[in-house]
Amino acid sequence: MFLGIDAGGSKTYALLTDRDGRMLGRGMTGNGNHQVNKDEAISNIKAACEQALQSAGRKKEDVAYAYFGLAGADREQDYIILRPLIESLGFERFSIACDTMIAMRAGTSRSYGAVIISGTGFNSAARNQQGEELQYGGFGYMYGDGMGAGADLAVEAFRSAVRSWDQREQRTTILARLVTAQLGYVDVEHMYHHMLDHQLSPPLELAKLIFQAAEQEDDVAISILQQAGKEHGNAVGALIRRLHMEQSSFDIVLAGSVMTKGSTAHMIDAIRATVAEIAPSAQIVKLNAEPVTGAVLSAMDCAGLEPAAHIKENLQAILF
Repeated sequence: MFLGIDAGGSKTYALLTDRDGRMLGRGMTGNGNHQVNKDEAISNIKAACEQALQSAGRKKEDVAYAYFGLAGADREQDYIILRPLIESLGFERFSIACDTMIAMRAGTSRSYGAVIISGTGFNSAARNQQGEELQYGGFGYMYGDGMGAGADLAVEAFRSAVRSWDQREQRTTILARLVTAQLGYVDVEHMYHHMLDHQLSPPLELAKLIFQAAEQEDDVAISILQQAGKEHGNAVGALIRRLHMEQSSFDIVLAGSVMTKGSTAHMIDAIRATVAEIAPSAQIVKLNAEPVTGAVLSAMDCAGLEPAAHIKENLQAILF
């Protein structure tokens, strides 16, 4: 049996399967990110694992391998904290990785590849055929992240409406109209002064308006999405170069709400074009499975089991 854990900032999922990827048990709890609350995180991870085992009527000793995909496992300083915490759970054979890596593994049939995760925030990671891993992102603009995550797009939507109104940028009638309507203002001028006077920030929900405006052929919205795609492609491309994957054939998995729900061809095409200059044999794919299934597949990889096609099909059918 194999146990996979996807521990995020709001939810922690545990999935127990047999060697064919058939679900035996599962668990779901709250925050599993030690950066949010260390004690709460380990308690929730432990509880999720116990739920999965208890629902299957099994014990820790029955698990061939456990794989923990953990939000907040970003740097060695994090692993110094996380190793003893996860070891204390009592699994004989286990591995720890950032949750970006299990999202990558969930979206590809290979144990190696790359991933771009863009939701509220941004992360990118890659693993080569030798098992070497690198990742970027999650720390903001000052630490090198580019524009493109949901929070960035929300600001860009608001900012572009303002710059169109005060004539500092190309006119964007469609996007400006969508933004003011979403926020309940009669026009951009009233929005500008009210937001400024009350020190308000653009809500995350504005990000989706850029995709709506792009679908209506708004040139400014399209340009924003193209630039975001180039930023995402640049990040994953740098990882590919650093891991010497330029001549390899592998999948680049797109995950996160911006990539899987809101994205349009404008952003995806920009990612594809940017990556093609670096790794022409890489393929762009969207994540179509629960990220926790990537933790199960990673557990199988670590145990020396090469997952067959039917295993991934069985895992893809599992929903939380």
